[in-house]
Amino acid sequence: MATDIQLNPASSTTLPAPGSGRSGPALLVLTGAGCLSASAVLVKVAAVDPATSAFLRCAIAVVVLAPLAWRECRRFGALSRRGVVVALVAGAALGADYVMWTRSIFDVGAGIATVLINVQVVILPLLGLLIDRERLSRRFVLACPAMLAGIVLISGVLESGVIAPNTVRGTVFGILAGAAYALYLYLTRRQGRAEPGRTVTPLAIATASAAVTAAALSPLSSGIHLGAISPASWLAMIGLAVLGQVFAWLLINSGSPHLPANQTAALLLTQPVATVLLSLLILAEVPSALEVCGMVLVLASIAVANRVWNRPHRT
Repeated sequence: MATDIQLNPASSTTLPAPGSGRSGPALLVLTGAGCLSASAVLVKVAAVDPATSAFLRCAIAVVVLAPLAWRECRRFGALSRRGVVVALVAGAALGADYVMWTRSIFDVGAGIATVLINVQVVILPLLGLLIDRERLSRRFVLACPAMLAGIVLISGVLESGVIAPNTVRGTVFGILAGAAYALYLYLTRRQGRAEPGRTVTPLAIATASAAVTAAALSPLSSGIHLGAISPASWLAMIGLAVLGQVFAWLLINSGSPHLPANQTAALLLTQPVATVLLSLLILAEVPSALEVCGMVLVLASIAVANRVWNRPHRT
């Protein structure tokens, strides 16, 4: 049977055959998704308005990433001009994602916004299919509706039954945020293949670009307010920047270039699952029965899509 993934001949890196050598990169993406899952908890602990937290998580992260990027450049040389441009565009997409998702939360609520941003599970593989000619695995296509259904259950949308007054605007912003999120993932993954081993420098440039974009687009949300942040909130924001921005994206950007687009997108759906679990452990927010069912459905569909239960083929 033909392999599930085919790459454009111009691609600089060839993916491993299905089922071989992907456990390491997949673990990196899963760990990065776990770091991202702490973001919602830290934002709640910080109690800082969303636009300010979106800007600060990037601005503080740049301070951490800058010396690491300088060290990487000394070891491997400067990033190519193409790499710099791609990182700037990817960062702008990430900054736009943060701000538009915040606006979506205000308009339609956190639950629906969580569903909308996870359209990345469809958009990222489609970008890989249309641009790099990566064929979607049959397992992923079959499991995708179950993944999305699980996200709907986790979000609590079915339980709230509340229709927000700005539903249309919030839905548009949420979908655009998901598209921007997918674009960031696609660009960083593709550039990671073009210049393997260069992870910190592109992330530092992208994070700086995201900070500028978040600041420029902040009027769409609540604006940036730095004057009334308490010392405890600053500590939480530093934790958000280090864990939810630096570690999360270093791990994801290191693993995703070695995986098919549909596998990366599916693995990142573990983020809302982990967020629910962290909220239970740290904030004592007990998930409902539907949320638990959604978590089980998401994890099971990801396992099916990624052939977790497949035995190695005999040669």
